[in-house]
This record gives sequence, structure tokens and C-alpha cells, in this order.
Amino acid sequence: MYPFLRMAKELVRARKLPPLGLLDSHVSHHRCWPWDLDPWMELNNGRTLTLFDLGRLPLGRRTGLDRVLTAKRWGLTVAGSSVRYRRRVTAFTALTMHTRCIGWDARFLYMEQSMWKGEECTSHVLIRSAIVSKAGMVPPAEMARAMGHSGDSPALPAWVQAWIKADAVRPWPPAR
Repeated sequence: MYPFLRMAKELVRARKLPPLGLLDSHVSHHRCWPWDLDPWMELNNGRTLTLFDLGRLPLGRRTGLDRVLTAKRWGLTVAGSSVRYRRRVTAFTALTMHTRCIGWDARFLYMEQSMWKGEECTSHVLIRSAIVSKAGMVPPAEMARAMGHSGDSPALPAWVQAWIKADAVRPWPPAR
């Protein structure tokens, strides 16, 4: 089940924190509960992606993205992701999450998130999001302007550009 109460807590908390710029980082603190575990008694890989939601939505609130999406009647959808899992997370582990927008191209917004157990990174995700309207996809530069961001996107890191290129040659639809 989706962690609605945890999300509500994070959104209320974000409302009390200072605003962030479009490219600033949001830091949040979480705990791995027994219902987040898989049969091997570690944080379930699917739940990891759900927990990353608990960082992205509050980032949207703190940057004002949520207000722009509502005012323009736009939506935001995940259009791709790449996750790297590196350390086990077991029940009751305290985690610190870092979430930030790293830039955009003509079609998508890119965010990176990481979870940390003390000084050790447990997982890292690159999220590609599309801004959508009834008319179709909205160029991220239009979203940035609506948020008061002047200028172009920062250059996307080389590893992000390589992922974009690799994903572009991935067959779609996939083989059955």
C-alpha cells in the first residue's frame, strides 16, 4: 500500500521549511519500517522507489513547482528511471535522503536522489520526468520560466547524457 500518511507528514514538514530554488537540494529523514521489507528482510526494491517519492513531492512543494503545476493545470509523470542499489537497508534503519533537480533538456526534467545510512550511500536514482498538459508534453524550459527561473538548464552531467543516449537506442516496444 502507498505510504499516504508518511507522504502527508513530509508535505506538512516541507510547508514549514524555507523555500528552495529550482536547482537546490531537499534533505529529508526516513526510517525503514518492517512493512517496507521483502522476504529477505531488507528494504524492498520497489518500496525504495516509493520512498524516493517522499523526497520528490516535498521538493516540488519547497521549490513552488506544485503551485505552478496546479495553476497551469499541468501534471508531472515519471518517464524513466535508473536505480543503483549498493548497500542493504534493514528494519528500523534511519535514512537521510537528498533530492535535487539537476537540469532538463527539450523534453524532460531530470532529478537525482540518494539515500544514505550515515556516511554510506545505500541507493541512488536518476528520475526522468515529463510535464504534461491536456495538449501533450510541456517543454521543461516553459516550466522553469513559470517558476521564475531565468536562463538555460545547467549542463547535464556526462553520466546523465550517456544514460539518455543509451535509453534512446533501447527498443520500444520491447520483445515479448
